[in-house]
Amino acid sequence: MKLIRHGASGDEKPGLVDARGGLRDLSGTLRDIAGAGLSRDSLDRLARIDPESLPLLPPGTRLGPCVGGTRNFVAIGLNYADHAAETGAAIPAEPILFNKAPSCIVGPNDTVILPKGSAKTDWEIELAIVIGARASYVHANEALRYVAGVCICNDLSEREFQMERGGTWTKGKGCPTFGPLGPWLVTLDEIPDLKNLSMSLDLNGRRMQTGSTATMIFDVPQIVAYVSHFMMLEPGDVITTGTPPGVGLGMKPPRYLKSDDEMVLRIDGLGEQRQRVVAFDDWTAKVAAGEPTH
Repeated sequence: MKLIRHGASGDEKPGLVDARGGLRDLSGTLRDIAGAGLSRDSLDRLARIDPESLPLLPPGTRLGPCVGGTRNFVAIGLNYADHAAETGAAIPAEPILFNKAPSCIVGPNDTVILPKGSAKTDWEIELAIVIGARASYVHANEALRYVAGVCICNDLSEREFQMERGGTWTKGKGCPTFGPLGPWLVTLDEIPDLKNLSMSLDLNGRRMQTGSTATMIFDVPQIVAYVSHFMMLEPGDVITTGTPPGVGLGMKPPRYLKSDDEMVLRIDGLGEQRQRVVAFDDWTAKVAAGEPTH
């Protein structure tokens, strides 16, 4: 299944994508794509529903983040061998963990805001894991039992905050709008091979990132198992798993996001994200004027 959340920000309702790509409303059946709604029993019940029996959503309906109720938003650093080489970093012996603030999660096509004082905001297309069952001290050979599905994440990063302001990477990773998720939460039965998903990111029509999960250092089961040894993972939690080469930091000279840029992100079978970038001051002016901000 391809599950969605739709509607106004903060008031999203559940839905799914039918076989023809139509968006259907699930709010008469399910409270949300969150918590208990991500359990194996819940997903099995949803799979038995005839999508044609569900109300069709109107064109232009906003898509929100494809999972709700996220308490832990964990990220893995330097998890692609070719990206590590791009940055000149050594291959890590164990996964590098850092946190993104759950408050940075937005919809797949929502506006990305450059933080106040930002000079080095960067893009990172990533495969994200959505947890479906409480996971603690799980083994890699059983880890996929705890996964509800996967989605696209843009792990936006302010590199000056991340690398030049002291402390941990978290400073540059959790700014508002720095975690677009979706468009769909895709259940694992629709993914033939998690280790062979092509991925790309275009900036203003120019290809920046081209990669594949085949170059991941630690794969999805290994990551879920590893993270579960350091924290309790709950349904709705998200782990984003690293990025292939082509980030702005790795360019010579580096190239960072600016107002009016547009990013388009794609992963095989997981759909497409499209985000317009706006500077903080321009955003606040729009808010003050009562203009649309998505």
